[in-house]
Order: sequence, then C-alpha cells, then structure tokens
Amino acid sequence: MDLLLHQCFIAVDDHDKAVYFYRDVLGLEVRGDVGFEGMRWVTLGSPLQPEVSIVLEPPGADPDASPADKDALARLLAKGMLRGVIFSTADCDALHARVREAGVEVLQEPTDQPYGVRDCAFRDPAGNLLRFMERKDGAGRSST
Repeated sequence: MDLLLHQCFIAVDDHDKAVYFYRDVLGLEVRGDVGFEGMRWVTLGSPLQPEVSIVLEPPGADPDASPADKDALARLLAKGMLRGVIFSTADCDALHARVREAGVEVLQEPTDQPYGVRDCAFRDPAGNLLRFMERKDGAGRSST
C-alpha cells in the first residue's frame, strides 16, 4: 500500500491482532518486537518512510501511571477514545475497499472534504481512529 505516516498515538490491547491489521491489511513492515516485564512493544512503519515508525504499545505502559490511570486508559481505549493515525495515500477508494474487505469497522466512507482531500476513516482492532487521505488535486501523497 502507498501509505505515509503523519501522526501517531497507538495503544493496543492485543498486539497479535494489531500486528495482523497494520502489517497484513495495511502493508506496513514490522521493524521491531520487544517484550519487557510482561508488556510488548511492536514497531512498524511504511517502507516509503523508513525514518518514521509507529510503536504499538500497551495502554498505561508509563511506569509512573497508577493502577487507576492504567484502568482509565484501558477503558478509554475500549471506547475508541484515544488518538489514532492519519495516513496519506494516492488512492483513498482502493485503500478503503481493501480495508473494508478485511472486515474492519468503517467510520466514514470515502468523502471529498472542503479542505482539499478525499478521506475515509476506520477503527483498528483496538478501537483507535485511523484516517486515510488523498489530495484531491491528484498530486499523490500529501505532505500535511
């Protein structure tokens, strides 16, 4: 897939499901998989942006987080209320068809936006919001 990472805040509750989605459905490459003290971090990225990575981390991985904070983060993740990622692509409709075919929850069908992009939105297996945008001027990948 022709994806470029723009922003990333990804907590996941099931790394295996998340890796399948980001690697096998979206086509990102796994760059690292590290476990520590019963937790797991998986680093992925677009082959088109070797300098940018997405780290899938457990919710509440901060060592300073209290048990109450960790529970609150897990509840927010379950509701899909944590931040997600914005990708750009040269073909929003093709990407939408591929992701929809994988059975992922669709939040927004491809739509032409008044600010110059065509975009769509999904939730990843953990409930994080993912948006995919294509510049309407046909210039390919967006730099914003």
